[in-house]
Amino acid sequence: MVKKVKLLEPIDASTVNIMKDHYFRNAYIIDLPLESTPDHVWQEIFENQWKSTRHLWDRKLYVVGDKLRLVTSEQDIEDKLDWVKSVMSRTNDGVDEYNREMDAQAIHAKEQWKGRVGEEEKGNVENIRDTIRKRFGTL
Repeated sequence: MVKKVKLLEPIDASTVNIMKDHYFRNAYIIDLPLESTPDHVWQEIFENQWKSTRHLWDRKLYVVGDKLRLVTSEQDIEDKLDWVKSVMSRTNDGVDEYNREMDAQAIHAKEQWKGRVGEEEKGNVENIRDTIRKRFGTL
């Protein structure tokens, strides 16, 4: 089961690492703390979520260990932080969906396995019955 990951709130703004980005003029790197380090499935869902938005031209978002790295300009930072929360929420919704699908697949696989075992057991029981018939005659 994939675990949901959230921002570590409340965030103490005085401890958030903020630095100038050396590659993009007027951009800053802002490291927001996460509750835990996300696994690879969460990160894949997350990447699909943030890249599917129309805001790619003025912001980038990455997972770096137990931090969420936002690279963007200072302009409209409130909207961008709301966007980050929205991406996180949609990612966790995607995790719920992924977990439901995995549970359904596991149930289906278990039912198939039980069916195979059931058929195999029926065959074994019939083989035992045939052996009894041969050894002790038809009852």
